[in-house]
Amino acid sequence: MLKIKSVLIIVIGILAFGCGSCIYAQEQASGEHVRIRWLAPSIFEEKVSEKIGFYFEVDPGWHVYWQNSGDSGAPPRFDIDAEGASLGKIEWPFPTRLRVEHLTNLGYKGNVAYLFDLKPKPGAQEVSLKADLEWLVCKIECIPGRGTMTLSRPVEKQSKWALEDLEVRNQFAERVPLPQESSPWRLDSVALQGKDRIRLLVEARTQGRAPQVFPLNGKVFSPAKPIMERDGDTFVYIFKRQTDVKIPAAASFVLSDGHRAWELDEVAFSSPLPAAKWRPLWLIILAAFAGGVILNLMPCVFPVLSIKLFGLIGGGYSSGSRLREGLLYSAGVVLTFTALGLLLLVLRAGGSSIGWGFQLQSPSVVLALIVLFWVMAMSFHGVFEFGHYLVRVAGLSQGGTFATGVLAVFVAAPCTGPFMGVALGTATVLPPLEAMLIFVCMGIGLAAPFLILCVSPALMNRLPSPGPWMDKLRQLLAFPLYATVIWLLWVFGRMEGETGWLLGTSMVLLVTFALLMIRNYSGIVRLISWGILIISLPVGFMLLGKEEQKSLPITMGWKKYDPQLLKQAQQEKRSVFVDYTAAWCVTCQVNKKRVLDKEKTLKVFQENGVLLLRADWTREDPVITESLAALGRNSIPVYAWYPAGAKRPQILPQILQEYMIIDLFDESDSSKKNRNKEEKPASSR
Repeated sequence: MLKIKSVLIIVIGILAFGCGSCIYAQEQASGEHVRIRWLAPSIFEEKVSEKIGFYFEVDPGWHVYWQNSGDSGAPPRFDIDAEGASLGKIEWPFPTRLRVEHLTNLGYKGNVAYLFDLKPKPGAQEVSLKADLEWLVCKIECIPGRGTMTLSRPVEKQSKWALEDLEVRNQFAERVPLPQESSPWRLDSVALQGKDRIRLLVEARTQGRAPQVFPLNGKVFSPAKPIMERDGDTFVYIFKRQTDVKIPAAASFVLSDGHRAWELDEVAFSSPLPAAKWRPLWLIILAAFAGGVILNLMPCVFPVLSIKLFGLIGGGYSSGSRLREGLLYSAGVVLTFTALGLLLLVLRAGGSSIGWGFQLQSPSVVLALIVLFWVMAMSFHGVFEFGHYLVRVAGLSQGGTFATGVLAVFVAAPCTGPFMGVALGTATVLPPLEAMLIFVCMGIGLAAPFLILCVSPALMNRLPSPGPWMDKLRQLLAFPLYATVIWLLWVFGRMEGETGWLLGTSMVLLVTFALLMIRNYSGIVRLISWGILIISLPVGFMLLGKEEQKSLPITMGWKKYDPQLLKQAQQEKRSVFVDYTAAWCVTCQVNKKRVLDKEKTLKVFQENGVLLLRADWTREDPVITESLAALGRNSIPVYAWYPAGAKRPQILPQILQEYMIIDLFDESDSSKKNRNKEEKPASSR
């Protein structure tokens, strides 16, 4: 009997010990690479709300997730039943962006506490909780887990915490977003920009750094770090939009200064973006007008203006007729600018990836301009019997005056000069009426110098009187037209490859031959010549695009633009210079010859290990168009400089000088020195 009693005592003891261990074990949960325990006091204070939570201890290199997990992963789930207490919602400390291969996740690299408020009910002697948990812990591979945790604590007059748990609780409580009323920032507006970008405006209430911004809606906003620009007290964030999702009525964000965070709720979507809030509309209109005026100085516009000026000098106009000519020319310019702007906005709204100057991305348009300018130049030299008639139509007749304005815009549009880049980029995100106002102001700027000349007797009196010199002037003015033909043939060759020059020059030859035959012969010869002219033009255009499109040549030292190359260089902390260019952009070509492709400049880039990317927009390229849109631009030239490790570029002026390139590295060197100075005290601590 004694032996049996001893055995029973041992068994009961083992069971009691085992059950005690079971009860203790239920206050924890664990899985591969993660252990979870309660952060809670050993005693709750009656009628007082206490912040408690689940503490995830994660192995080095592994991570768990925020409520918006990002491109992959999943946030933990908590299903909590409480007796003797009321519970608040789970509170999520602000996250960090975690790069996993090509994805961006939002979560916590290392340990984290998910907290919530608990308040004992009146008269409760004890608080009991049961929580069913599900989680996902990831490195590159992901491991799901689940468990059940219980908590039972007495309720007394004063709470009691283990010091270590209280410190951990307080550490993560400080990272929980605060209400927006105390935020140093205010959400101004959020709106679509193009078909796959969203622009958020954040206004600073106090001076300070730009906040980190985390969208709560992962179905609409990409978790990748947005492009950020600062404009005074306003921060502009450009997010990528998730594909094939419906835009909600409003969006919420968590903003953080790196130490604390604030949750800013429900800013309503506005479409399109009221850009005037972050850059005054009057300033954009002024830039558009100035850009239009400067277009008159561009070499692509001068040949057309020379025709109009020549007609104005030799026309024998009265003051009233001069005013009419100025108004007709201005109407042609403004209406064409308006029509091109409207077409651009309509096509982009329909999902097309195009930008300003899109007409010269078409080989057909370029070929047509080659033939037109060649015929005009030959007419200036009197080669054709109707040469004077062409000049008279362009320079003197009412219809010709209007058409000259149309032609001026058509060839001027690709020549984006100073001030135009910002105005054009802003126009694509403004409401339609405001956007069209910008295009109209550009047209007014382009037409203004000629209109002022027409209405000013003092300026007209400074022009020389008609005389024999006009024949010589007309012949001299043919040479800018010849130069334009050479430039367009070069553009055409870049588009169509080796056959471009052959096709373009052949078209010029056939048209010239046919017109000379029409002039010098009659009867059957003239009829055949008209047949050659009528047939050769459509056949030439039909031959376009028959050759397989080849990659455009890239100058030594440069690489073809590829977003993946840019991302890789940024990850490697390597500086990047991106040249957004096109063969039809005269300003781009001047900058290449004078600065970017010079041996001295290339040597500076090489010595500093800069990755040179050339984004050639000669032909339509959706990748380049979207890249420009992300920078807030839809015209060229654009020069984007990414210092080593920078995610956001510095945009250089549209007219480059050598010293601007040199200064990039002087600034980089000084910034490195400043960073080193800042890092030394930190390391010593």
